[in-house]
Amino acid sequence: MVRSIQKDIFFLKKKSEPAAKKDIPIADDLRDTLLAHAHECVGMAANMIGYSKRIIGFFHEGSYMEMFNPRLVARAVPYETEEGCLSLTGVRKTTRYRMITVSYQTRNFEEKQQMFMGFSAQIIQHELDHLSGIII
Repeated sequence: MVRSIQKDIFFLKKKSEPAAKKDIPIADDLRDTLLAHAHECVGMAANMIGYSKRIIGFFHEGSYMEMFNPRLVARAVPYETEEGCLSLTGVRKTTRYRMITVSYQTRNFEEKQQMFMGFSAQIIQHELDHLSGIII
């Protein structure tokens, strides 16, 4: 189901709670909502659709990818950039890393670890900030 985009700063600043198997329907809504906004957005965190759970969805190399309980475990090559967000107006400066390694769980709650580079790494870092209550 396509959900409305959360714009309440106080809600967005809350740290998200770990996701569990019962939260899979939230991931489905997250996917549907991101696909509905694909013309203006490349990634979303569950709190952007009103659920304070550690779930993100994003486009990676032309396909949709989701992560449950993602954690940044390594980062390298910092750079400065500007980003926008559907939950906020305008763009903001931020520091990102060109290469990151993320530990996460799949939809089946299997543990995975994967390295990402470039724009995919930037998207993931933005969504991880959302999960931590960080608004750029």
